[in-house]
Amino acid sequence: MDRVIIKDLLVRGIIGVNDWERKRAQDILINITLFTDTRRAAETDSIADCVDYSKMSKRIQAHAESAERLTVEALANDLVKICFEDKGVQKVILRVEKPGAVRFAKSVGVEIERSRGE
Repeated sequence: MDRVIIKDLLVRGIIGVNDWERKRAQDILINITLFTDTRRAAETDSIADCVDYSKMSKRIQAHAESAERLTVEALANDLVKICFEDKGVQKVILRVEKPGAVRFAKSVGVEIERSRGE
């Protein structure tokens, strides 16, 4: 299976369970691997046959910045559902991280893997 990769998409949103996290947007780092078949897109050279990573990034960013979820698990699940709205996506590996959220750690987060139909 082929992969479309969105790497290190940095957005700002409300996420977390602590009072201070609910008051101020913080950095959220998102990495996505979209599994798809790119053969048709390669033959036609048409964006209509591609998983459009630009549109996907914008939709992911808009949701992450407005969702105000308590947990990275909930946000990651939301974002995977958005990925599957594109009929060409068969599987998704998605990571949501909060850089600097834990002292002495560069980042903390969760990575989930889902296949269409799960």
